[in-house]
Amino acid sequence: MTPRIAFAIVLAFACGAASSDESANLASISQAPPASSLPQAGAAAWRLDPDGVLPVIELAAPTQLPETIDLTAQPEEIFHRMRQGFSMPNINNSLVLHHQQWYLNHPESLRRMVERSSRYLHHIVEEIEKRGMPMELALLPMVESAYNPTAYSRSHASGLWQFVPATGKQYKLEQNWWVDARRDIVASTAAALDYLQYIYDLHGDWHLALASYNWGEGAVGKAINKNRANGLPTDYLSLTMPEETRHYVPKLQALKNVFSNPNILANLNIRGVPNRPYFTTVTRTANIDVKLAAQLAEMPVKDFVALNPAHNRPVIKSETPMVIPADKVDTFISNLEAHEESEKPLSSWQAYTLRAGDRLEEVAPRFGMTVANLKAVNGINGRIRLAPGLTLLVAGQEGADPADLAGLPEPSLVAEQPRLAPPEPAPVAVTRTHTVQKGETLLKVAQHYGMTLAELKQINKLRSDHVTPGSRLAVAAPEPSKPTSAGRALAEVDS
Repeated sequence: MTPRIAFAIVLAFACGAASSDESANLASISQAPPASSLPQAGAAAWRLDPDGVLPVIELAAPTQLPETIDLTAQPEEIFHRMRQGFSMPNINNSLVLHHQQWYLNHPESLRRMVERSSRYLHHIVEEIEKRGMPMELALLPMVESAYNPTAYSRSHASGLWQFVPATGKQYKLEQNWWVDARRDIVASTAAALDYLQYIYDLHGDWHLALASYNWGEGAVGKAINKNRANGLPTDYLSLTMPEETRHYVPKLQALKNVFSNPNILANLNIRGVPNRPYFTTVTRTANIDVKLAAQLAEMPVKDFVALNPAHNRPVIKSETPMVIPADKVDTFISNLEAHEESEKPLSSWQAYTLRAGDRLEEVAPRFGMTVANLKAVNGINGRIRLAPGLTLLVAGQEGADPADLAGLPEPSLVAEQPRLAPPEPAPVAVTRTHTVQKGETLLKVAQHYGMTLAELKQINKLRSDHVTPGSRLAVAAPEPSKPTSAGRALAEVDS
């Protein structure tokens, strides 16, 4: 055997032994506990074994890195943009689950809210972002008003953000015969965010700020002080509060949970809202009819009023910003210029100041109107004494159509009636008494003596409509009769 053949045989035996040792090492590695549980595992893994062979370690393929998010680029859809700005701490309790389930079970309600909000969301999101506030606040009008700008509550709160009259005045929201700025989209949003920032600065906690928005900062402050005095936590979930306020933040959290999940929105068939301005504002130096402004913008009056819900009258007062859809501004300005060049009036209404002795029955036909139309356009309801000097809106002399009250908000949604003199109770002459018999009611007694129920209660200083048999009541006539002169006068006012 030559030396070269002998060397080849020895080399083959050495490689086989090394291969056998390597397999044994791999088997021992696969059965060994995880490296993180062994002390100094990282150093030991690369140590040579006694035979000088390095172990073989299989490395897992690196997971794909997430795509880079460019926070400077605006999303095409508004809910995506809102999700990027959600920053309030989450809460999770049975009330959140209750409201979340309700929203999921009533997708039609969510769809209606989203449809209404599509006109206003971009503006609200822009304002919240400018101020560096949590984007959850853009969902708050869903809790407050279901994004209905003409919503009106039992406590006389009005608008998207549901301002009560006193808080609205505190934040410069004008409330008068012409307008109720609590329903103004731009003005009420600015006021609401100012107020929310103030109560957040007061409490240093957004959940407490929201509770204050619903319950009042004074009430929340007292609840916090009470818990503090008793050594209890002072966070939102720990306070004793009214039922409505206890559900308030959980409702907002439930909405946040729903709108945080694009898959849920898709399953509920809730369409996204484009992330672009929906409207802009235009200001004119002359009064203009709501109906004419809608025609110049080439849009339905209903849609125009949805963007301009603050006006109590069918006329937009001069120097008042008008909200016009962004894609119709050029059309509006072009049509407005053409209308002015034709020297046609911008308003078919004019102001009339009442004189001494004026009655609605005389004023209305003077301007080609019915009493009902005159009362409707001026927001006059019920029995009101019209004082001299009061200004009323009446039909103009050029082409007015007084029967057309397009653009006039629903009477129940007008926050404040004209500042008319309160009705004066007519003096009622008490001429006899009546003893209430079994089965008689106050209304029956009043009708028997030709009186109104209010008159009978007034002269007897009664607060309730109930009366017990045997009671003696003062009445105004000795015999059952037709309405007295006072009654006729009140009936005329009612007509």
